Amino acid sequence: MSTEPEPATEDTAHAVDTGPETPGTAEPAGAASEARPDEPAGDGGEAAAQVSEVEAELAAQRIERERIERRKAEKQGPIDAGGKLSGSAADLLAAVRAVESGEKPTATVFGSPEPARRPAPEPVRPPRPAPAEHSAALSGPAGPAPETVQSVRRVLAEGGAPEGLATQTAALLGEGAQDALREDPWLLLRVGGVRPEQADGFARALLGAECGPDDERRGRAMTVWLLEQAALAGHTALELPRLTATLAQRGVPDPDAAVQSTLAEGEALAFQDALEETGARREGEQDEEGEEGEEGEEGEERPVRVLIGLERYALAEESLADGLARLVNSAPKQDGSAADWEQAAASAQGSAAELIRAVAGHGLVLHTGGEASLAEPAALLRTAHALGLRAWAAAPGPLGRDRFAALLGAAPAEPPSSGPNAPAAVTVTGLLTGAEGPGRDADGALDLDLLVVVDAPQLDVEAGALLAESLPDGARLVLAGDPAVLWSVGPGRVFADLLAARICPQIASRRPDPGPLGELVSGIGIGELGQVEAPGKEVVIVPVRDAGEAVHRTVQLVADSVPRAIGVPAEETQVITPGHGGAAGTRVLNAALKERLNPGPGRFGGFDPGDRVVHTPAPGRVLPGRVVTADAEGLHLSCAGETVIVPRDRVEGSVRHGWALTAHQALGGRWPAAVVVLPGDAVQALSRPWIYTAFGRAARHLSVVHGVEQALPRAVAEIPAKPRTTRLPRLLTPQTPTTD
Repeated sequence: MSTEPEPATEDTAHAVDTGPETPGTAEPAGAASEARPDEPAGDGGEAAAQVSEVEAELAAQRIERERIERRKAEKQGPIDAGGKLSGSAADLLAAVRAVESGEKPTATVFGSPEPARRPAPEPVRPPRPAPAEHSAALSGPAGPAPETVQSVRRVLAEGGAPEGLATQTAALLGEGAQDALREDPWLLLRVGGVRPEQADGFARALLGAECGPDDERRGRAMTVWLLEQAALAGHTALELPRLTATLAQRGVPDPDAAVQSTLAEGEALAFQDALEETGARREGEQDEEGEEGEEGEEGEERPVRVLIGLERYALAEESLADGLARLVNSAPKQDGSAADWEQAAASAQGSAAELIRAVAGHGLVLHTGGEASLAEPAALLRTAHALGLRAWAAAPGPLGRDRFAALLGAAPAEPPSSGPNAPAAVTVTGLLTGAEGPGRDADGALDLDLLVVVDAPQLDVEAGALLAESLPDGARLVLAGDPAVLWSVGPGRVFADLLAARICPQIASRRPDPGPLGELVSGIGIGELGQVEAPGKEVVIVPVRDAGEAVHRTVQLVADSVPRAIGVPAEETQVITPGHGGAAGTRVLNAALKERLNPGPGRFGGFDPGDRVVHTPAPGRVLPGRVVTADAEGLHLSCAGETVIVPRDRVEGSVRHGWALTAHQALGGRWPAAVVVLPGDAVQALSRPWIYTAFGRAARHLSVVHGVEQALPRAVAEIPAKPRTTRLPRLLTPQTPTTD
């Protein structure tokens, strides 16, 4: 590597500041995956395109959720994924079963007398903060009624809460929101950005002496809030001991009772998963791992894990597991003879031939590899198209879609032709909403025979479930991606769980990423940060002493050094930094880069024509673009080749400058040059997947503004991805029946 005294740049991942980014917590969408990690589908010129892409997505999701509910209703009894339980875990599961079977009403399910209380309204349970766009869609096109908002504003003022929360609270709680808040002030904790201590203060102001830490309404609210926070961190459920311990840390006097009350009210679900026995367990392992014991005839204990999760993610994981099992266990549609498939495979090279052969005979196939390996799914799509299959590629976001479309040689959203051209690439959201891709058949399934999903590690459980449920019988699904990159922003680790489950063929590409950058990133993937020869200045290390110098060097690199020495203009250079906050986060870097690259007064909410921005129309979605103009309608953006108008009241919450991004925002994209900024205050955010993802966004040149000293090689060698608790592996693995 060469050293040059120049700075690097970064880009932004989310429209809401969250501080240093960690896997799964970078956005409040993790929140509604959220929420999807995909792109909006609005077309932008015709009258039909005036319907917001969020409303279209919600409509598509409602259809799929109805299917999920029907599947759930067909099941007899609660989910049973393990053996018998004992102690408090058995009580929790018994309570849930009693409620589900209708044997006992929720108010008396635990048998002990409950304090008299007024009936609470049906809870509204969004697992993440809902931005204005989602709130408006959930409440109808017109949003909450003005009188409802005004009533909520009065209640908020009475409790000392910011009146600015009124619209979001009214949209969240619906008609009668003001009465619901008076009845249960801790419902305020469901509003995005509200912290437990703030909800406690609001409750004290409204309830006075009746307010106490042992109030069961507080216990339920804290339980749901912790499960929502877990979803933001990527978990689909929490182990019972971990949940109760965290509740105790949050000042809930009786955590077990709080969990029981939450289960009884239907605000969360309990599950038991039988664990594989790996020999005698160490003393104390039960508490550490959340395991309970089950006794067999000879007194042997079988480990069982008790999990508590929100219904939303429980249904999504079950639906995803069912959909994947359907693909695995059913014969794929016979399009093309075996001889035709074999001839196509024989004409392909290396692992591309293995991929074609695997897809010929299986409904679900996984493909792994780095950037160069994308040529193999592209070859598969061309083969499938030549054989007459209705084949499409989908990516979680527009960056990945456009990158893969360029590889295919097709324009994004271009329909397949009858010629030799490859089929088009679309976004996952566009595919599901019908705004891109083949649309749906008479049965509501996607009108295709083969779907290849690239950048598959970005899929969360909800997006994965919607895709699996939408595929017709006999269709083939290929999930392709690099398992070393950051996981999805939303909850789950679908691709990693499927790789671990080994329920279908897995084709590992043998195609290495070329050049010094490929060598550097490949080494990071296996935990080694080595020196690489970079005769063309493909990799440049820029040491800095502090954050101020890091910002200065970054601007210098983007505006001067990289264009002059490498020949990559500033508009093709992407800056990546660990978080939004801090002295060298996206906010500071974007301000400095704007001042140098597009100075202006910020005539519309801090933006000027020509500004590079990222638009987050819904949680988990990132649309890179540029400001075109602004008028009474709002801020006009050009995003992924489409015109997007952001209303004035949504600009602050959904648009931010985009010269610098976080690594999660940059996922799926690849730029001729990337500047990765590592200020000293970013040490805690560094991990091997983060570094691998950030460094891998550069195609020709990488500058590293290096201010973390030995923390960089230490993170590469010693800090893997943070674990996520999910149920998908157990749902995909046949359960061994228990014996009494």
